[in-house]
Amino acid sequence: MKRAFNKKVLKTIWREWKWIFGYIRRYKQTIFVYIAFGIMASVLSVGGTVASKYLIDAVLSGDRTVLWNAAAAVIGLMVAQILFQALSERITAVLSTRVGIELRNEIFSRVVRAEWEKIGVFHSGELLNRLEGDVSTVTSGVINFIPSAFSKALTFVLSFAVVLYYDRVMAFLALLSAPFFVFSSRFLVKTIREFNKESREMNGKVLSFSEEALQNLQIIKAFDLLNQYIGSFRQLTEAYRTVRLKYEKFNILMTMVLSFLGMLVSYACYGWAIYRLWNKLITVGTMTLFLQISGMLTSSFSSLASLAPQMVSVSTGAGRIMEITRFEAETDADRERAEALLAKADGGVTVDVSGVTFSYRNTGRDVLRDITLRIAPGERLAVVGRSGNGKTTFLKVLLGLLHPSSGHAALHVAGETIDISDSTRRFFSYVPQESLLFSGTAAENLRLVKPDATDDELMHVLGLVCLDDFISARPEGLNCQVGENGSNLSRGQLQRFLIARAVLRGAPIMLLDEATSALDPGTEARVLSNIIRDDPKKIVILTTHRNSVLAHCTRVCDMTAEGRLTPLENKTIPTFDEE
Repeated sequence: MKRAFNKKVLKTIWREWKWIFGYIRRYKQTIFVYIAFGIMASVLSVGGTVASKYLIDAVLSGDRTVLWNAAAAVIGLMVAQILFQALSERITAVLSTRVGIELRNEIFSRVVRAEWEKIGVFHSGELLNRLEGDVSTVTSGVINFIPSAFSKALTFVLSFAVVLYYDRVMAFLALLSAPFFVFSSRFLVKTIREFNKESREMNGKVLSFSEEALQNLQIIKAFDLLNQYIGSFRQLTEAYRTVRLKYEKFNILMTMVLSFLGMLVSYACYGWAIYRLWNKLITVGTMTLFLQISGMLTSSFSSLASLAPQMVSVSTGAGRIMEITRFEAETDADRERAEALLAKADGGVTVDVSGVTFSYRNTGRDVLRDITLRIAPGERLAVVGRSGNGKTTFLKVLLGLLHPSSGHAALHVAGETIDISDSTRRFFSYVPQESLLFSGTAAENLRLVKPDATDDELMHVLGLVCLDDFISARPEGLNCQVGENGSNLSRGQLQRFLIARAVLRGAPIMLLDEATSALDPGTEARVLSNIIRDDPKKIVILTTHRNSVLAHCTRVCDMTAEGRLTPLENKTIPTFDEE
């Protein structure tokens, strides 16, 4: 069982590194130059050590010709090593910045393009954790790991070759710690991977909790939950600290063992060199060479062994990124056709839903069941029903955010038909239940849906929702700050602002999900009347729990607990007892 687990872990790590190699190929030329600099630095380092031997022997023997040649060689090699090190650091800085930005851009694009239902299983805080922390780890791996592995391996080979040339026993002593690294490698890889994964998962929980708490700070304060949330956050950070300390403890123990082994090997080499010098079998220069080169040999071997934790850390980060980028992406495949049909939509659009059934993957229960509906241009449809019956889900199916388990949904435009997908969202404007405003000015938030809108157009849509006087009264006018999620707007103002943004989009179909729930009846009536009058061919689909909305609708349908959509002739929302 243990061997099978180790094989599984190694296969997983290999699969993750194959994914990383896909990114490495993009920068192979620059990485090759980086590797070349690392190789030169290794050659210069070993060469400088050998030159030092001849310098010391020349000093002791009084051979001035060899002395000056050896001194020049040592100085030249040291200067060249410094220059190559500086160039290598510059390449690292340029490449790491480039790779980090490009990888972060690509991962962000993959995440936001992923299918809504699938990517929605991850908390936004955890997505940020992977987008920042794991991308940084993988970037470091792409830039540093392979070049470091090449340079350290070459240093080891060159050092071993020099020691082997001068003294085979010394070469044997320098490799005394090798068996330990070989036999312990599987345990180290498994343990490091477990610690890495646990640590990053806990960090994701901390980020998710803090993000949610800050977004809902008003509620936390209103219900006097500050101490409770502070205590919960402290518990999470304490759990994270415990995981990190366990990992650090393991690292310290591993480093201590490696250092102890390195010390034993160094003293063994040192003792052998003294014995050889005592018996006048080697010169002082050769002894110095032995000590320096054995240190390099042991150090490079330990460095190669220490790459295992980095390799595991990088692969763990890659695996976590792969997990959020494996989902099928929205492609906007029908974009050109959708845009061409939208240009012909002056006569209105017809929505055609036939036998649509939908169930969420994590429940398996049908939220929508066999819904068949046709909505003509200019119709205003109200969808009523108890909370949780599937009204919002129905709107998300129309938006192409969710895909029916069975059935078919399409739009008819100018005698042509196009299936509902991510490409047909441009036919819709949407006002969700959530307060989805961004930090910035009123104008910036409105122009998100129409960047070239003039100030007059903005004031026109604000007038439709009865907010023009409010904006005009502000000293900054359209440039007034609305705050994150409309933090400095009332709930009613926020809803009207969201409706204004949807109207500005100019789409032929408008979806209003409980969009007037915070408005007083008079304001609600004026806003809905203005929207209808502004574009009589626009389809308006509303979800609501208020009878006052129904007077503005041409049809009313009830979303039942079974997920069926049934027409209501009397345009009155059923009471719970009647359902």
